[in-house]
Amino acid sequence: MKALVLAGGSGTRLRPITHTSAKQLVPLANRPILYYCLEAIAAAGIREVGIVVGDTAPMIHAAVGDGGEFGLEVTYIPQDAPRGLAHCVLIAADFLGSDPFVMYLGDNLLVDGLTPIVEEFAAYEPDALILLKEVDDPRQFGVAVVEDGRVVGLVEKPARPPSNLALVGVYVFGAKIHEAVRAIEPSERGELEITDAVEWLLRSGCDVRSKVIDGDWIDTGKRQDILEANRIVLDHLERRVEGTADPETRIVGRVVVEPGAKLIRSEVRGPTIIGADTCLVDSFVGPYSSIGENCVLEDSEIDHSIILAGSTVVGIRRIADSLVGRETSIRPSTEMPRAYRLMVGDHCEITLP
Repeated sequence: MKALVLAGGSGTRLRPITHTSAKQLVPLANRPILYYCLEAIAAAGIREVGIVVGDTAPMIHAAVGDGGEFGLEVTYIPQDAPRGLAHCVLIAADFLGSDPFVMYLGDNLLVDGLTPIVEEFAAYEPDALILLKEVDDPRQFGVAVVEDGRVVGLVEKPARPPSNLALVGVYVFGAKIHEAVRAIEPSERGELEITDAVEWLLRSGCDVRSKVIDGDWIDTGKRQDILEANRIVLDHLERRVEGTADPETRIVGRVVVEPGAKLIRSEVRGPTIIGADTCLVDSFVGPYSSIGENCVLEDSEIDHSIILAGSTVVGIRRIADSLVGRETSIRPSTEMPRAYRLMVGDHCEITLP
């Protein structure tokens, strides 16, 4: 079995972070989302991986390399523009050949991994196995109609959902999917939709099975989703303190302090990670926060947030539920009259007290 990882797309819902970084490289617990995907693939015993890349290809190349770090053999497959998930299968045909494959969206987090899914596909050898998750509001997702474990229909973001089973961004396909993606036409938004390809399989009498997952799955397309995924990953931390902390600093619970980090007269409550060479002075970092490498936090409080590498936060009473980009500076105004003075780029979101 092979794997096809989708790492293109522009990540418009995560702007401005994705103006300068691929959405698949936004960190959870200071490691790119994409790494968790690749580790899950390797843990399932898959070795050959095709990664579909777009405009951010150089960044993905730099982060993943040849895949050796993960025990994988990576082939990069360029896509000239986002043209749909089924289009990714179409352009990867030479790499995939007739082998079954897992298709995994590189900005999704599947906490329980791929091993049970790969094993179920091997046991039944259907034409497709799609993952489903019970959700509170199915209107936001593609929704499956299932009878006796087999999929009998799919509906994309229905106003009146026929079930509460949403499609997860992970699929397993046999060779028949190649015929399906060649047969379908672009949707109204001009893309080849994977749901249309699965519908083609159903109309052709193919065996399309489903598996409802119990564990956490998150599509990390928005700030709130990134923070929730970060929370889930941090919940699996084991305490590790490799940096230094002075006697006046308190470290409470499952906290990771990476090498070179310095904690001075500060308090950190886990689960939390403090990145390499970061300095905390007279500051508080609360649970479910990830502070990247080479950051400076001074006389500030941060809770349930992600601060990316190289950023500085000085004299800020409290930051919560936030995603702060790389090499950002946040500090109070010292000029008179007192006012908020901002230099803010496109697509930013700012909430003031």
